[in-house]
Amino acid sequence: MSDNESNTPDDQVVRLDRSLVRALAHPMRSRALGLLRVYGPQTATTLANRLGVNTGATSYHLRQLAEAGLVLEDDSRGNARDRWWKAAHQSTSVDVPKLLDEEPELTMGFLHGVGQAYAENMFAFIDSLQTMPPEWKEASLLSDYTCHLRADQLETLKGELLAVLRKYSVTDLTAPLADGEEQVTVQIQAYPRETR
Repeated sequence: MSDNESNTPDDQVVRLDRSLVRALAHPMRSRALGLLRVYGPQTATTLANRLGVNTGATSYHLRQLAEAGLVLEDDSRGNARDRWWKAAHQSTSVDVPKLLDEEPELTMGFLHGVGQAYAENMFAFIDSLQTMPPEWKEASLLSDYTCHLRADQLETLKGELLAVLRKYSVTDLTAPLADGEEQVTVQIQAYPRETR
């Protein structure tokens, strides 16, 4: 399982271990890191506004992320009064089975935060539908499919879907958009459903 499978170069992918899961187990830290990846460098104040929290809380969580090596101060911006922060990596790779064995409670906390962020993304999309341009309404998708699969078949399906997504994914989330482009999020959840 990976938080973001893409064409991202290896030096821009952080592979979570115990200590990094500990740093990201707080949902606000995961959300802050995600916002830095999507929107580029931010101050604690701009992040606080995006997260709907106070600047002190954001500053605290940014310092925790910096101690873990997940964010860096962006010395090319700001002044002595404004500290700017940027993501140290563009993507996260997670070996969930291994981390569940090593740090089950922290890993579950991290995964719940990821799930919460995915749900928030989906609800933000739903909330924007009324004002979305018609062509984007038509192009968007909110759906689910049920399949009867063995674990090896699900592994094959996952590989096929990821191959298609890699064809369209970008390595720099903050790169300027071409005319008519929008940044598009594709979320995939594939898991066995409890039916008994």
